[in-house]
Amino acid sequence: MSPPPVLPPLIGPPPRPVPVAAGPGTDATSVVRESPRGRLLVAAGLVAALTGALGGAAVATAGARLFEGPPPAPVAALPRAVPAPSAGLTGLSATAARVLPSVVSIETRDSGGSGFAVDERGHILTNAHVVRGSSQVTVVLSDGSRLPARVAGTDYGEDLAVLELDDPGRLTPATLGRSADLSVGEQVLAIGSPLGLSGTVTAGIVSALDREVRLGGSSRTAVQTDASINPGNSGGPLVNGRGEVVGVNTAIASGRGGGNIGIGFAIPIDRAAPIADRIIRN
Repeated sequence: MSPPPVLPPLIGPPPRPVPVAAGPGTDATSVVRESPRGRLLVAAGLVAALTGALGGAAVATAGARLFEGPPPAPVAALPRAVPAPSAGLTGLSATAARVLPSVVSIETRDSGGSGFAVDERGHILTNAHVVRGSSQVTVVLSDGSRLPARVAGTDYGEDLAVLELDDPGRLTPATLGRSADLSVGEQVLAIGSPLGLSGTVTAGIVSALDREVRLGGSSRTAVQTDASINPGNSGGPLVNGRGEVVGVNTAIASGRGGGNIGIGFAIPIDRAAPIADRIIRN
């Protein structure tokens, strides 16, 4: 047998024994001698392992972000309209603003209704059935002021009454128009205090002219409108698009529930104005 080969000496400290797993032809005390090349290979393996671990962490982080989805976008404010330029009222808004200061609420011991000023002397036109049985009533102006008023006179056949205030300067008289100039389909407003809600404005059209209905216990003709009218509107004005009073709201056709069903009636102002003049003169 030839002698074993002689290995060249290692530079540096002597190698440490490294235990290895037992296998065929080996035992637990066998050692592996390291060389500079081996140390380089081990170092390279450690670097590769560390790089792989960091790369795996990066991939895991990217995967987590992909799974979670993009960050939520900031909540945007809801779109709002650009403020309208400051300008005067137009259309029905202007009509309502012009008439509302002339309209009042009327309170009695047993009932209530509406009315409107017809001159600068403190006279208010309303329905006779609103003040029936009362000689003194309370008038509530558009600014909320409460003033006493007396019943100057009534015409129960036409269902009209005139009230008089002791302080006429507090009223703004309405402008009276001509009901004869109305046309079917023309837009109108009803203003009053339905169910005690003062200053309520509803819009509709003229549904019919000279509609025969029973007013004040007898048959009379009236302007029919689909503007919403309810209990408490009685005595309030029906006005055209120019803000002129063309009728006195006085009655509704109602269903079993008693509410408005889109059929209301107003005494034409062409008939109501002369009666108011006669009551005021007498």
